[in-house]
Amino acid sequence: MTTTTPLTQDELKTLVGQAALQYVVPGEIVGVGTGSTVNKFIDALAGMKDQIKGAVSSSVASTERLKALGIAVFDANEVFSLSVYIDGADEIDGQGHMVKGGGAALTREKIVAALAERFVCIADESKLVKALGQFPLPVEVIPMAANHIARRFASMGGQASLRLKDGQPLVTDNGQHILDVKGLSITDPLAFESEINQWPGVVTVGVFAHQKASVCLLGTAQGVKTITY
Repeated sequence: MTTTTPLTQDELKTLVGQAALQYVVPGEIVGVGTGSTVNKFIDALAGMKDQIKGAVSSSVASTERLKALGIAVFDANEVFSLSVYIDGADEIDGQGHMVKGGGAALTREKIVAALAERFVCIADESKLVKALGQFPLPVEVIPMAANHIARRFASMGGQASLRLKDGQPLVTDNGQHILDVKGLSITDPLAFESEINQWPGVVTVGVFAHQKASVCLLGTAQGVKTITY
């Protein structure tokens, strides 16, 4: 009897990163997200860099990685639209709604996603949930509004904490801060996203329901599972 060793989370990320290449349209500019799973996709994309015009990136970190591999990076203002945006998620539900922002790039991720005709989410199966909210919800905020926004979440049953880096408030690529909110169960992601985005001082809430995934490439013990929404 032979036993196979289960794939590690890192190996699953590599699998879905490679699988996402099939959604890249030759001759076009591809939207590229941020995070450890996306880094696997960027590494795989380097193998077909001569077949694409380049990428629009959602973070400084991804831009640096793309450029280091010889892939041209375009500003979002230089493109009219993208055929595809490829990014990971901290959580994804059965309808393709996601929670994103664990890597602090949620605002730029949402901007690039809005440019794209389809969002291909790449994730390992630990990210698939029945309802969003187990992962602390990232919310990018203007610093002077942070305490007020935290109190509004408290009235909804959420506990918001300021994200720190080296003991200081983390500063995003946009010069703002992030609140991470625990204790929420987001049963209507579309309505929730619409409501929170109206709060003064909220730059972006990390619920991606208006810009939900069209496809999810899920890394599982049985290989890559494709879910279409």
